[in-house]
Amino acid sequence: MSTTVDDITAVILAGGQGRRMGGQDKGLIEFNGKALVEILIAELERQSLGIVINANRNLDRYRDYGCPVISDQLQDYQGPLAGFASAMDSVETDFILTLPCDGPRLVADYAARFIASQQQSGASICVAFDGERLQPVHALIKVDLRASLGQFLDSGDRKIDRWYALHDYVRTDFSDCSEMFRNINTPSDRQTLQADH
Repeated sequence: MSTTVDDITAVILAGGQGRRMGGQDKGLIEFNGKALVEILIAELERQSLGIVINANRNLDRYRDYGCPVISDQLQDYQGPLAGFASAMDSVETDFILTLPCDGPRLVADYAARFIASQQQSGASICVAFDGERLQPVHALIKVDLRASLGQFLDSGDRKIDRWYALHDYVRTDFSDCSEMFRNINTPSDRQTLQADH
């Protein structure tokens, strides 16, 4: 059975502490006049994806964008895998498609590349590859790996690449658009990206 957008829920990961941004909630930071999360929602909707937002604060502000908002079940900002786990528990699709909230340059075929990669490989996890290295927070992940992820988190480990290595993951090629992986970690990153946009 071929994977389609109907089998996927996009998960915008906005649950971090934003330490390098002075503790700001990065998904709500303005970029050229719009919140980062708003830019991503618009692009994902153009790709016909259902969307949930993973956030751990400012929940009402995120809900104003019209998407379900889910928080980590693990306390104290345990990283992206905690967001993956909560998303897997809340969606009704076979896959989640994850992306960070702080990268405003999502390509128009973001979902299509992952879908093609999954169809060709049959892999349970497809991870973005920028031509030099994996970009592990950009991934298409089968929801039936939830039990494995739970065991991994229960063991105290939080490293995405170590969890991926337990499974049959494949690389999904984004080497022709590596600019997409430039994200906003600091105020100067935002200035630079806005100037280039």
